[in-house]
Amino acid sequence: MIQLINVKKHYGLQAVGVSKINAVIQPGEIVGILGENGSGKTTLLKAIMGLTDLTEGQVLIEGRSPVEMYDELSFISEEGSWFPEMTPFEYGEFLSEFFQKFDMNKYNKLLRFFDLEPHKKIRMFSNGQKSKLEASAGFSKGAKYILMDEPFQGKDMLTRQDFLKLMISSLRGKETILISTHQLNEIENFIDRAIILKYGLIKADFRMDEIRQKGKTLTEIMMEVMGYDEQRYKALFE
Repeated sequence: MIQLINVKKHYGLQAVGVSKINAVIQPGEIVGILGENGSGKTTLLKAIMGLTDLTEGQVLIEGRSPVEMYDELSFISEEGSWFPEMTPFEYGEFLSEFFQKFDMNKYNKLLRFFDLEPHKKIRMFSNGQKSKLEASAGFSKGAKYILMDEPFQGKDMLTRQDFLKLMISSLRGKETILISTHQLNEIENFIDRAIILKYGLIKADFRMDEIRQKGKTLTEIMMEVMGYDEQRYKALFE
């Protein structure tokens, strides 16, 4: 279980990352962390990972700090955690030394799935290939908590489909997943719950079953929460 207790992160005197976030993520939940650019999605994920110092509040994972639970956390980010002068094979060996549950066999299978050359320098890879490497490593750590920050960023439709297949096939049913993305249609049938952020605050927190019963889509709920007016463009032509 992940507990967010009055979590606040400010940058400098005025910039707000997140403010007064309180939430509980239950074991095994797949949660979409949604919102516009600058809403606090990445800051929240980094707070859970223990990658940023909080201004106030506390993050607890199974009652312990993120630092204490580091071996059970996997962060898949567009920024990447690989070393450019290493090859994917060398990177896998490096990870296996630091993560006791790292599954090298699974990692190699994922490299083959994504057609990644294991002995080519990572710096020679395209951005898309680097993203695939990041996902391959992240899903091979054997972590109980998987956090993904814009895993579909800059990827074409077929690659996004591969990522979804990877996520679904890699899960053992016990992982807790938090995924931040703008690709609402891609995750609508994958997530159990959605948390929508705006200006660093939680503006909505609901289970997907609730909106399905109302006959609404995730995109429609997102527009309602954000106060988006589909007709406002008409004012340009009046």
